[in-house]
Amino acid sequence: MSKHPDSTSDATLMAHAGRPDGHHGAVNVPVYHASTILFPTLEGYERKSEAPVRYGRRGTPTTQALEAAVAALEGVDGAALFPSGLSAVTSTMLAHAGPAAELLVPDTVYPPARVFCDWLERNTGTKAIFYDPLIGGAIAGLITPRTRLIWMESPGSHSFEVQDIPAIVAAARAAGVPTAIDNSWSGGHFLKPARLGVDLLVHAATKYIGGHSDAMLGVVAGNSGALAPVRTLVSTMGHCVGPDDAYLALRGLRTLVPRLERHFDSGLKVARWLETRPEVVRVIHPALPSHPQHDLWQAQFSGASGLFGFVLAGTTPRKALAAMLDQMTLFGMGSSWGGYESLLIPVNLAGKRTARPWAEAGQLMRIHVGLEDPDDLVAELEAGFARLVAAGQGLD
Repeated sequence: MSKHPDSTSDATLMAHAGRPDGHHGAVNVPVYHASTILFPTLEGYERKSEAPVRYGRRGTPTTQALEAAVAALEGVDGAALFPSGLSAVTSTMLAHAGPAAELLVPDTVYPPARVFCDWLERNTGTKAIFYDPLIGGAIAGLITPRTRLIWMESPGSHSFEVQDIPAIVAAARAAGVPTAIDNSWSGGHFLKPARLGVDLLVHAATKYIGGHSDAMLGVVAGNSGALAPVRTLVSTMGHCVGPDDAYLALRGLRTLVPRLERHFDSGLKVARWLETRPEVVRVIHPALPSHPQHDLWQAQFSGASGLFGFVLAGTTPRKALAAMLDQMTLFGMGSSWGGYESLLIPVNLAGKRTARPWAEAGQLMRIHVGLEDPDDLVAELEAGFARLVAAGQGLD
């Protein structure tokens, strides 16, 4: 594998990292469709564990290039690939599970991960302790001899709370407990958790790394010691990713930085406009001074992605919400985010939080601002709000 350039710029790194020598000078790593790898001699076969490529499930030049590029982005030794973002999350948790073990997990964790935590307790005896994401250094009071991992997600899913990562890491290190963070929102560009002392950096590479809504992929990056139990689980469970998805994610990484910068600029423009609207009672965007943890965001992040939330004012009958959303052409309704396209969906957090219950009375909306012209997105939202009000929203 060729060395990545000696640069502190993510844009430069992502243009060159994970581009191995060879392949007849091809700029992009070819897609290796491979299961069986042949060895020309008995000695070679007997020493196959030393070979960089020995069986398709254990990696090919395509998947290894992607792992190297993500590791370069996060500034760590290596990375392991998974067939989805959720499998990267759950596998990291499972790698630290055990009878009577405890995992500390923020109340704002990705909802399917919370479902997995419930399954984990029922089937393995590993208990997830859900904590207030704003706990900061006080998390030390939740750490016990049974704590095996402290999980973070910043900003939190749907409600976008920003965690005090250095304070949590300090408490974890004092207790000898490893830490992990879901870093999908920042794309690995706007937040560098390894520099803050986090051990494992987890991505739904389906999102900004892939960037085009056409590949399912997850990745866990970290330094060798922290990554070892995850790699062991990858081998034991037989996890592997398809070469075509790995290729798509690797191609997506090449444009990660300019895409994220556009998401940041456009998203902030739309968020500021939303703050002026009478139909909106609150915009939840960490880069806005109105966000409760704006100072934390400024201290830890270098930018913001295109995903944030807002709360509609007053009551919102379903027919009014449908009138607003059904006629949109630029904003789609669908799962995921991080692609080039804009998305807008309603979210219901009632009864889904325990440590920090959701207290907003209005309808919560999750918005992903894509790569379209933000003026066009604002115009579509403005027309949507007009339909919302006409259909009977009761504004305060």
